[in-house]
Amino acid sequence: MQSRDVTTDMARLARLIAAYAPHDGGFDLRVPGLHVSRYSRANAELVHNLQLPSLCIVAQGAKVFTVGQQPHEYDPSRMLVVSVALPGAARVVRATASEPYLALRLDLSPSRMADIVLKVYPRGLPPVSEKSGVYVAPVDPRLVGAAARLLECLAEPDDVELLAPLVVDEICIRLLRCAIGPRVAQMGLEESSVQRVGEAIAWLRDNFAQPVRVEHLAGLVHMSASSFHEHFRAVTSMSPLQYQKALRLQEARRLMLSTTMDASTAGQQVGYVSASQFSRDYSRFFGNPPSRDIAGLRHQMPVVV
Repeated sequence: MQSRDVTTDMARLARLIAAYAPHDGGFDLRVPGLHVSRYSRANAELVHNLQLPSLCIVAQGAKVFTVGQQPHEYDPSRMLVVSVALPGAARVVRATASEPYLALRLDLSPSRMADIVLKVYPRGLPPVSEKSGVYVAPVDPRLVGAAARLLECLAEPDDVELLAPLVVDEICIRLLRCAIGPRVAQMGLEESSVQRVGEAIAWLRDNFAQPVRVEHLAGLVHMSASSFHEHFRAVTSMSPLQYQKALRLQEARRLMLSTTMDASTAGQQVGYVSASQFSRDYSRFFGNPPSRDIAGLRHQMPVVV
């Protein structure tokens, strides 16, 4: 059976997102893990955040998500899939007041995906050569239709409780059955390199302020140090120590922005021994020294994926 024209369902999805994002900003909806966002102008500055495993569909406008040095642009023709938690920087690159950026993000649970992978691929996954933590792929019209139906569940409380979980499962199934499905499935496949890197990332997120050795991380996920380093970089576009540094700097920025904590204290809080080293790393990562960066952020509206 021929799929519906994606334009029809994309316009429907855009109308629904606009209804649940009535003004600029990001909105957490009543379906767990479902978020929508609207922005009326492109932003020149990169917005740093930790992107959790998720599917992102843009109904209108365009955005770039950069991990390490790798930019990933997505728009109504291309969807973004993140399979492990990644510290990155996002920037809306196409949006106007008359045609704002409108996007939906659905968080993906690796354990839930693992259950669905067994149903979609009962005979095992086909071999995959590329193993990454982030993919941009042509948007699947059936995924867009399912995303619109998920938003429509919000109109009825009973639908949120009874039907929304089924639609979320449908979205996961359709994602796993699309062209990048076998690669995305690695996030839920026990003992895959992506799943092992995900375990190491979980440890780093809980212990980022502690000194860490690559050999220790590799041992935690039962890999040799050289193999672990290679797979970690392939999945995240950065080394384990670069990943840890990104987590530290993002947390220090959050602490300074949400409290009255000064740069020296924030640096110590996230594991830095040297205040000067913290200031140098912060300036290289965010483009400005801590005090100037935080002063500028206090006058800006944060942008989310």
